[in-house]
Amino acid sequence: MSNLRYEYSNTIKLINMATTTYNYKRVYVWELAVRFFHWITVFSLITLVITGFIIANPPALNMHTEAATTYWMGYVRFIHFTTAYILIANLIFRIYWLFAGNQFANWRNFIPYTKKGLHNILHVLRVDIFLMKDKEHKLSNISVGHNYLAAFSYFIMTLFFIFQVMTGLGLMADTSTWWLPKMFHWIVPALGGDITARYIHHIFTWIFMAFVVIHVYLVLFHDYLEARGEASAMISGYKFVRSERVEETEEEIIEKAKEQMWEGGKESHLGDDEKDV
Repeated sequence: MSNLRYEYSNTIKLINMATTTYNYKRVYVWELAVRFFHWITVFSLITLVITGFIIANPPALNMHTEAATTYWMGYVRFIHFTTAYILIANLIFRIYWLFAGNQFANWRNFIPYTKKGLHNILHVLRVDIFLMKDKEHKLSNISVGHNYLAAFSYFIMTLFFIFQVMTGLGLMADTSTWWLPKMFHWIVPALGGDITARYIHHIFTWIFMAFVVIHVYLVLFHDYLEARGEASAMISGYKFVRSERVEETEEEIIEKAKEQMWEGGKESHLGDDEKDV
């Protein structure tokens, strides 16, 4: 009888755990500027990768005219260089927005200089990357904006991109008359010549491609696991956050959401312990 009572008690606990529901509030996380930066980066990377591989290994095209009169490789190079300049301008704007944007776009999120940031990186590595059991179940471990591992990886990839830009501009310096590529003429000799510089430029392309695959996987993983609108947030700007983490009332959030639809207003106010995640 005691065993039956114990099993019944455990069953009731499991049912209660399974039927526990939470209230969520819609919070404006990604501003319009951040979303524009994201999608410009996406389409620019796709264009640069495709044109870059064509430049690195041009296909043999059967044509009835002389190759010198078609100029198709010139068009490919033009698209590659123009897209690179767009991406450079995009990055400069994002650096500005590190200081002008909301707390989720702020530069402090991208460098884990606090104990909380380092702890969050270890938590994401354990639970998300190595799929270990989450023993703490702390709500604060789920970041509202970027988690610290993702944000720090974006910082590292930005440094890689700057180096990629330097090698690309260095490689075109000899055939360019513009002052910007000429500024990086020194990098090719510093790396040991054209061949080495091209290999490095090519290797970094594969690094960016690998990062994109990992990034998309983790976004979809979080979207499935947490169901907070992780993927759609980069289109709408909104995520769903547990109501106990948000200070505003439902009416205030709805009223602010109406303004944000047209004006891209400020985000919902989070508790003090959530403002840096």
